[in-house]
Amino acid sequence: MRVETRLFGEIDIEEDKIITFPNGLVGFPDMKKFTIIYDEDKPGKNGIIWFQSLDEPQFAMPVMEPNAVVPDYNPTVNDELLTPLGKLTEDNLYVLVSVTVPKDITKMSVNLKGPIVINTDTLLANQIVVEDDVQVRFPIYEILKAKKEEKAGE
Repeated sequence: MRVETRLFGEIDIEEDKIITFPNGLVGFPDMKKFTIIYDEDKPGKNGIIWFQSLDEPQFAMPVMEPNAVVPDYNPTVNDELLTPLGKLTEDNLYVLVSVTVPKDITKMSVNLKGPIVINTDTLLANQIVVEDDVQVRFPIYEILKAKKEEKAGE
């Protein structure tokens, strides 16, 4: 499937790379098909990757694995929200959180309250609201800066 995107131009997406949200994303119920795009120009940069909509090619949002900034992230989730994804195991569970990058980059944050849960076997996903008292805007700039400095010193 060929898609013209705002950020990456025309890209070719293989069918086995399409992630389906039966209920859409929170706030975007009509967006049901997505893929993950890694920025080849900046591999591994800050751990930020792109969640590209295939329903609305102009929409892509930065996401990252929550454990990159909160190593012990393991929220409490209502199992009923995960049932539609199929049987989840440690091997097929992939969790992402959305990244907000405002004009003042030092205010960059991730949403720990609404993670995206993907079953990599079924390619079904759901954005859920966790039961724990975690931040919707968890600041990450200093964490990423420290990791970058640590890498540079290696």
